[in-house]
Amino acid sequence: MKTLAGEAHSVLSVADSVFSKDYNEALVHQVVVAYMAGARQGSKAQKTRSEVSGGGAKPWRQKGTGRARAGTIRSPIFRKGGVTFAAKPRSYAQKVNRKMYRAAIQSILSELVRNERLVALDAINLETPKTKEFVAKLKQHDIKDALIVVAPEEFTEELYLASRNVKNVAVCDAQEINPVALMCFDKVIMTQSALKQVEERLA
Repeated sequence: MKTLAGEAHSVLSVADSVFSKDYNEALVHQVVVAYMAGARQGSKAQKTRSEVSGGGAKPWRQKGTGRARAGTIRSPIFRKGGVTFAAKPRSYAQKVNRKMYRAAIQSILSELVRNERLVALDAINLETPKTKEFVAKLKQHDIKDALIVVAPEEFTEELYLASRNVKNVAVCDAQEINPVALMCFDKVIMTQSALKQVEERLA
């Protein structure tokens, strides 16, 4: 795997069990669909006529008023009444076991390495939470459209504040990587500390 160190490029050894897997398109598709489905909010809860409070008494007598007969003001034809076919909360979550999820992440990372889209970086250290300083760091390493993955201890407040408004660049820690984020960007930049943690978790 390539690594960036200032202007020099070198090669970093990584575990074949994580970064040299065959690309399993069907598995990756299943895991990506499941991940995106889990983010869906689902339907907003509505109440049927039996769930709306009030309406215990008959609003007017059955005969002699000239109005249509009614048994409760919580009927769907009344204002603030129940909904005829009330929508109920629904979960769109799809079950993906841990072994499948891990294999899909390994497959994505391996494909990124083969396409030279996964690059290692020594570290990203910011002295101040300034976007200008962060952008200068990106220009130094020619980073434009990328997901930057750092170790949890490297994800400082300065880095978060400096990177949150930069277009086409996202920063996350190694414990929060997901299949959608890995595939959305042109390149994935990992610090060496983050790379070791990802390697240990997926090996």
